[in-house]
Amino acid sequence: MDYLWTPWRYAYITKAAKNEAGDGCIFCELPKLPDAEAKIVHRGQHCFVILNSFPYTSGHVMVVPFAHLDELQKLPSPAAEELMALCQKLEGVLRRVYSPDGINVGMNIGRAAGAGVAGHVHMHVLPRWVGDTNFMTVTGESRVLPEALEETYERIRAALMK
Repeated sequence: MDYLWTPWRYAYITKAAKNEAGDGCIFCELPKLPDAEAKIVHRGQHCFVILNSFPYTSGHVMVVPFAHLDELQKLPSPAAEELMALCQKLEGVLRRVYSPDGINVGMNIGRAAGAGVAGHVHMHVLPRWVGDTNFMTVTGESRVLPEALEETYERIRAALMK
């Protein structure tokens, strides 16, 4: 039998368990850290843009309101407008930086909908390519990413400043 080691999954599992135990919200805590440490590539007035620490593809970012809200309908209009404006801007950034065939934009609101952080709404924005899923995802439940998060951080942050 072959083994596929994915140590990042342990970090994900332990963080998810900690959040479910009520030890705080990761999206409320991360903005307190320096941007590079938190992987925050942009701070707006109502929302921030952060790399997904467990990305589906290279370039996977999230737009997160500073307000801790569990439903999109509770988000005040100025924050909702900034969230969408940042998603629009990120579409252009990801197209320039990664030249993808498409872009996924979406939210999972609530645990049953697949939210990893169920108590704090956030929008995922990620580049996609024709054929970017392969046997690793299906059989190994793992992703193969060609770029380190630190490189993704530098590329997206620089592109957002243009």
